[in-house]
Amino acid sequence: MIRILFLAANPADTSALRLGEEARAIRERLRAAQHRDQFAVEQEWAVRVGDLQAHLLRHQPHVVHFSGHSSACGQLVLEDSTGRSQPVPADALGQLFATLKDEIRCVVLNACFTETQARGIAASIDCVVGMSRAIRDDSAVAFAASFYQALAFGRSVQTAFELGCGEIGLAGLADHDVPRLVPADGIDPASVYLRGVAPESPP
Repeated sequence: MIRILFLAANPADTSALRLGEEARAIRERLRAAQHRDQFAVEQEWAVRVGDLQAHLLRHQPHVVHFSGHSSACGQLVLEDSTGRSQPVPADALGQLFATLKDEIRCVVLNACFTETQARGIAASIDCVVGMSRAIRDDSAVAFAASFYQALAFGRSVQTAFELGCGEIGLAGLADHDVPRLVPADGIDPASVYLRGVAPESPP
């Protein structure tokens, strides 16, 4: 079973995002895919900086997906104890993934200006997706839905990424060149497949 951990944060002092629509689109595409029984999505909302370690330890994901905002310098923005913005230091986030990399194969940072952060995480994770500049809500939703659909149809991370970018173009949006796929050194995303073992049917 491939476990996808969907982390979402939309602090009170930031603009509203369609995070629920993104989560819904991912679930629907996975449910319609060939290998749907091999994928499970766990969701955590209003994520605080202090929650990150616990969520990763509890869910032991193979894929970590972040949906939300980032700072002007590309730091992910989570919530503090009052629900307001708290950026996550890039080096600390990279170290967290380096420490808890056991089963994580892919990280998707579906937030604006996260390419630099993605490159830091790729020091220890096989495949990381970040955004090279600002991306519209509808483009982010289109990319994510298509990306996970392709994975659940048995396609490689490289193909899933290309189809995600292509979905943005098919929708008539102008952000198809914003997502960036950053592989770890020595990793070919075209050779990385995320497929689990389907649960056995009850007798």
